[in-house]
Amino acid sequence: MYFKELKLTNFKNCSSAELSLSEKINCFIGLNGAGKTNILDAVYYLAFCKSCFSSSDKLNIKHGETFFAIHGELQRDDEMVDVISCVQKENSKKSFKINKKEYERLSDHIGKVPLVIISPYDSDLINGGGELRRKFVDGVISQFDALYLNNLLNYNRTLLQRNVQLKSFIDNGCFDKDLLSIWDDKLMTFGQYIFEKRQQFVIDFMPVLQKYYDIISDVSEKVEMVYVSELQNNTFSELLQRNQEKDKISTFTSSGIHKDDFNLLINGYPIKRYGSQGQQKSFVIAVKLAQFDFNYKIKGFKPILLLDDIFDKLDNNRVTQLVKLVGEDYFGQVFITDTQRQRMQYLLDNVNVNHKIFEVNNGVVS
Repeated sequence: MYFKELKLTNFKNCSSAELSLSEKINCFIGLNGAGKTNILDAVYYLAFCKSCFSSSDKLNIKHGETFFAIHGELQRDDEMVDVISCVQKENSKKSFKINKKEYERLSDHIGKVPLVIISPYDSDLINGGGELRRKFVDGVISQFDALYLNNLLNYNRTLLQRNVQLKSFIDNGCFDKDLLSIWDDKLMTFGQYIFEKRQQFVIDFMPVLQKYYDIISDVSEKVEMVYVSELQNNTFSELLQRNQEKDKISTFTSSGIHKDDFNLLINGYPIKRYGSQGQQKSFVIAVKLAQFDFNYKIKGFKPILLLDDIFDKLDNNRVTQLVKLVGEDYFGQVFITDTQRQRMQYLLDNVNVNHKIFEVNNGVVS
C-alpha cells in the first residue's frame, strides 16, 4: 500500500499543498524549521488519527486560521483506493473519515494503515523512562491486534477509576474493600491479557531485532529486549492484595502492568550506560526496522516508513546501509527528510530506485 496523493490545508506552517507521491521514496529537502517534518506528521495523522509530535490537535491549526485538513488517497495492494480525511476545526471535535464515512471510535482505524517512524526523538526509547518503552511496545502490538488495543484502553480507564475510588475513600473517611474488589477484578482481567501478549511479543520480536542490528551496525554484537514485569513472579491478585494498604494511603495503584518495563541490552549490559552513541543509534534504528518487519509479516502488506532528519545523526556508513536497505523491494513507500539535496540525490542515484524530491521552504512545498 502507498499514498498516491496528499493534500494539506492550514496544517502547521503549511497553508496549502497538493502532492502527487512516488510509490517508493519521497524526499523532502529544506532548512531546519522549513516544515519538512510537518509533511511526515500529516502522513502519521492519517495512520494514527493524531500527531506524532504534538498532544493537542488544535495547536496544529496554522496561526490565524480556524481549521486544518489532511486528505490522503491510499492505494491498497488489492487495487482498492481509500480516501482518508482528518479535519480539526477550532471549536469542534476532530473529524476522521475513511471514504467519507466518519469513525465512531478512532481506535477502529488503528492498524488499517500500518506505519513506522524513525526520528531524532527515538533516542528517548533508550534514555527515557519505562513509560516510553511501554508506549512503543503497546503501539506495535496494537497495530495488528485490535483486541489488545481494546484491553489496553479498558485497563487504563479502570486504573483511573480505581485511583479515583481510592481517593474517595480518603475524602469520605471510609474504606470499602468490596467496592474496591470490583475494580480489582476488571483490572486483573484486562491486565492479564496484556501481560501475556507482551511476553509473547518480546519472544517473537527478539530475532528480528538482532537481524536488523547486524545489518545496520555491520558488527557482531548481541542485542536484547528483556521484559520486566511483577506478574512474572506473582499473580495479579497477589500483587493487589499485598499492596492494598499502601494503595489506600497513597490513593494510587502501585502494582500492575502499568509498571512494566523493557530492558534494552547490548552484550548483556544496559545499552543506556554501556553503549556508545553509534551502538545506541544502530539499536534504535534496528528496533524500528524490526517493527516494520514484524508488522509486515503479520498484516501481509508493507507498512509506510517515515525517516525524519536522521542522516545528520548517523555516520556515512550507516546512512548508506539504511538507504540501500529501504530501497530494496522488501520495503514499500518511504518518506525522508533531509537538509542537503546533494547528499540525498547522491544516495538515491546509487540505489537506483523510483523516487521524487520535494523542496520545502517556509511551509511551501514544490
